[in-house]
Amino acid sequence: MPELSIMIGGKTFEVVCQPGEEDFLRAAAALLDAEAAPVVQQMGRMTESRLLLMAGLMLADRMAGLEDELRRLRAEVAALEARPLPEPERIEVPVIPPSVKEAMAELAARAEALAAGLEERARA
Repeated sequence: MPELSIMIGGKTFEVVCQPGEEDFLRAAAALLDAEAAPVVQQMGRMTESRLLLMAGLMLADRMAGLEDELRRLRAEVAALEARPLPEPERIEVPVIPPSVKEAMAELAARAEALAAGLEERARA
């Protein structure tokens, strides 16, 4: 099993982990060390066990706050999902009746015939 040296609150600890978990352990140690730093600054020197206890409690408090927020957000999502969707906006697209299309096509054909007739007269 891999053995790692991690530093928490300025103190070095030798720990072992499963193969492949080294990066996870380093990341976890960095989180604990970040919580231990203010404890060391505020309280000064203390035993390893007390330092780890205080840092662990602070980390647990942060985690409990995040779990509360996660629960609240999940409830909010559930409430949003349970709300009925608003009625979709109705959009009416005018439909031209076939009789009007036919009349327009006939008018267009007449206009083209008139235009062609005028062109012939203009040439003559």
